[in-house]
Amino acid sequence: MADIRRWLAWCVVGLTILIGVPAGAQGYPNKPIKIVAPFAPGGGSDVIGRVIAERLAKNWGQPVIVENRPGAGGSIGTEFVANSPADGYTLLITDASSVIINPYIYPKLGYTAKNFTPVVNLAELTLVMLVPVKSPINTLADVIAAEKAKPGSLSGASPGAGSTPHLMLEMMNSMAGTKLVHVPYKGGGPAINDLVAGHVDFSFSGLSSQAMSLISGGRLKAVFVTTRERNASLPAVPTLAESGFPGAEFIAAISLLVPAGTPPEIVAKLHQEVVRILATPEVKARWKESGYLPREPQSPAQTGAWFSKEIEGWSKFIKEKNIVAE
Repeated sequence: MADIRRWLAWCVVGLTILIGVPAGAQGYPNKPIKIVAPFAPGGGSDVIGRVIAERLAKNWGQPVIVENRPGAGGSIGTEFVANSPADGYTLLITDASSVIINPYIYPKLGYTAKNFTPVVNLAELTLVMLVPVKSPINTLADVIAAEKAKPGSLSGASPGAGSTPHLMLEMMNSMAGTKLVHVPYKGGGPAINDLVAGHVDFSFSGLSSQAMSLISGGRLKAVFVTTRERNASLPAVPTLAESGFPGAEFIAAISLLVPAGTPPEIVAKLHQEVVRILATPEVKARWKESGYLPREPQSPAQTGAWFSKEIEGWSKFIKEKNIVAE
């Protein structure tokens, strides 16, 4: 009997190897999956999350919903996922700031990066400095001149304290010696709406389809993009480097994470399926249309190493500049 049991066990192991799916992940998923986007609808995390959710649901035959939980610069939704069961059914999709930055600017935050396991970085988000169409600002030199003439007079909207647009604003203050004022909102959508209405002077926004439609529709003007090269969608708009800061660039990453302790085989299955989705022509076209830059897919371990490197750099910058949540 023992020999038969051993033989059956080896058959199971052999079958698992042949089909290429870890044994512990074979039953996953068998119920709905929730993807938490910790910012308001309309931002990069929300848009990318819905693309991934739609295709996961189709491929796996299970409902996959995106749930927006905005607030505190992404901390509310991020903490919700940190405290969720580590079973692969509650995922986090966010620009990396809510995990990398927020633990250093929010006192008594209920999580750190150690509460998460990165699955994969999904895309890079080009930032663009936007101003209302009637603004006298047309170049970065105009921004600096106006601010120097009246320090603290220019206000910039962001999706929240610690978000990548907020950090870009602080980087500008550091590079140019300006005192641009940060105005946090509960998501990228509300921030852009108030910019269009003229309630703030500028915003650093992802080059999303919403931003592109507002630019092409004559409601906002693009001052510069933060990538090293010009964006194909805005060929006439200069880069940050061309605008007076040679070598400077700033790119935000949108990432997929799960609670720490999620079984490695489930992380591997999620990674495998999402990488397959990212490689499809439809998603590549959607990323290009929406202004996102594809990233070369890395393993969960490589993605985790990227997070560690970003944490090291940004934690030092935050401490040096004494950046705190408003």
